[in-house]
Amino acid sequence: MFGKINTNRQRPCAVLLSSLRLLPFAMCPLSAMAQAPASTLPAIVVTGGGDTTLTAPASTGSNLGLTPMQTPASVEVITRDQLEERGDSSVVDAVSRAGGISAIGHPGNGGSSLSARGFTGGTSVMHLYDGTRLYGGVEPTFPFDTWSIERIEVLRGPASVIYGDGAIGGVVNVIPKKPSQGPVRNELQATVGSDDTYRLGLGSGGSLTDRLSYRVDLSAERAGGWVERGDSRSAAFSGALQWEATDDLSIKLSHAYGYQKPMPYFGTPLINGEQASDLRHRNYNVSDGVIRYRDNWTELAATWTPTDRTTVHAKLYHMDSKRDWKNAERYVYNSATGLIDRSDNTEIHHDQKQTGFTADAAFESTVVGLPNRLSVGFDINSSRFQHSNNTYSGSSGPVNPYDPAPGYFHSDIPTVPRYRNEAHQYSLFLEDRLELTPRWSVLAGLRYDHVDVSREDLIAGASAFDRTYADMGWRVGTVYDLTPDLALYAQYSEASDPVSGLLMLSPSNSSFEMSRGRQVEVGLKQTFLQGKGEWTLAAYHIRKSDLLTRDPVNPDLRQQVGEQSSRGLEGSVAVDLPAGWRVEANATLLRARFDDFSEAVGSPPAAVSRKGNVPPNVPQRLANVWVSWNFQPGWTAMGGLRYVGKRYADNANTLELPSYTTTDLALRWDAGRNTSITARAYNIFDREYFTTAYYTATQWFYGPGRRYELTLNHRF
Repeated sequence: MFGKINTNRQRPCAVLLSSLRLLPFAMCPLSAMAQAPASTLPAIVVTGGGDTTLTAPASTGSNLGLTPMQTPASVEVITRDQLEERGDSSVVDAVSRAGGISAIGHPGNGGSSLSARGFTGGTSVMHLYDGTRLYGGVEPTFPFDTWSIERIEVLRGPASVIYGDGAIGGVVNVIPKKPSQGPVRNELQATVGSDDTYRLGLGSGGSLTDRLSYRVDLSAERAGGWVERGDSRSAAFSGALQWEATDDLSIKLSHAYGYQKPMPYFGTPLINGEQASDLRHRNYNVSDGVIRYRDNWTELAATWTPTDRTTVHAKLYHMDSKRDWKNAERYVYNSATGLIDRSDNTEIHHDQKQTGFTADAAFESTVVGLPNRLSVGFDINSSRFQHSNNTYSGSSGPVNPYDPAPGYFHSDIPTVPRYRNEAHQYSLFLEDRLELTPRWSVLAGLRYDHVDVSREDLIAGASAFDRTYADMGWRVGTVYDLTPDLALYAQYSEASDPVSGLLMLSPSNSSFEMSRGRQVEVGLKQTFLQGKGEWTLAAYHIRKSDLLTRDPVNPDLRQQVGEQSSRGLEGSVAVDLPAGWRVEANATLLRARFDDFSEAVGSPPAAVSRKGNVPPNVPQRLANVWVSWNFQPGWTAMGGLRYVGKRYADNANTLELPSYTTTDLALRWDAGRNTSITARAYNIFDREYFTTAYYTATQWFYGPGRRYELTLNHRF
């Protein structure tokens, strides 16, 4: 058994816990805050119209145009103001500040994988771009930069009723900035920082004519990284034209492009069962290692409102993603030689395309005299995924752990197209919300999904399989307003996840049915102090069955009998306090377990039960705090804490990735009405921490160390 890392984690955690303990006391003098002058109470972060994030409409939790307060589910909105204040230039960094979400990205999943409510990866936590999904469970590599983003909406818990299979853990919907009528306004952001970081963002939007408006955003970044040979670069474009064809018909054409070359870092191996701090900045990849992603998203969308009570949305879209890897990916310490053995020299090329059409219509009416809102819709798409590889064969030789000579990529196996998966999918869905009284509503939803998946073996020139899946997901929930500002909700939902990404489904996995998930959730949501504060509390229980587990008789075979469950509590609070203070915090307590799961271990292999163990990469404690203080006109001090509890790197729970807390600080000077300069320090205490394990349970990813940035924002 490997030993655990001996790390000092007391001081940052103590700071975090102290901050959380102060929150109840900070919220006690409500009457005093209500009497404070308006000038000392900056408005809560809003999405428009003076609403809080709980009372402004959110598109992710429902197709009915409901607010989070009206939705019987956990919906969190990260606004543009929050993105800018926290300084998160990465989508994954921004999302992992939301309650109950942690980042587990590595090169194999495009750096975008997330953990939510005890479930991990692209087949359980879905990513959307402006409400559209990249079908098939392949981890998306776009969007990645927050410059062009208006807001991010996070729906926790099963969401198959709206988006189909693959969302038992939750959904993250990234919504870009869009055209709007009005004078042309331009934006510029320039950043310089440590690790040779340079970042530039440009944006412009407004009216071209009385009926035509536009939005354009461009960004680019270059950085040296926190490990040797850790250079990275990226560029992104987002543009849209919106035509108000008539007073009730709007048409929008948009296109987005992303290019990334992330730093070619694949983790650091354990040395005799422990991580050595001296290896924190070492990179064991080959010198010609390559990671590259190129994404294109094009969309033609229309919104028609023939009456005040009817709204129709339609969208025709096409996506094209190409991804390339050419690296030495597997590193294992050899105690006999004192060197790190490198193997699995891997060259992979993904070529993925998807074209689809989706439409829905919402109707407001009355049913037996009661207000009712109904939405019906359909989605149809066709996807193709071609996988080229070298069978992951090759070695570039062992290296010294402390002074690695990287060498060059070598493989005797050619990289050629190996297989092509195609998926043809359609779905029908509906939702209905009935107001039984002005304070009590019930909501129900239903979705039917049908998909044909086929695989062609490009080496043999023959069909590997052709399989059809069909599934029905549903939910029912209720919301009761205990007061005009306090809502109690409950819901029950059923969803499904593929046993692996459908576009990467192997012949051996194609015979299995989808995994089933069920969730029960209850919660409270409240706004207070005339919209200057809000809090939420949710309790849930999720059970996912039909996991793949090893056959106890023949460990080389798999059975679909496994089961996994999680139950937890999630809480959040955001409040404006006197004297220019604002506090935002969230915390999660989670119990995640394998209820029925076995894996093959040893030689010869034998099936070993992992019942009662925590699934890998699942933290059972999470918390975030962000505090800002406008201590004098034009000057704001800010700081945040991010706490991630311990996780396990293996199913046996013998390898523990330790908990960690990182601390960020910032100081912003509003030099003028349209200009600000912000100095930031990330991970100010230079905490050593690990985000995930990759390739083997003993190959861990370091998170970035202490970094500094200086950012100029200007609008004109």
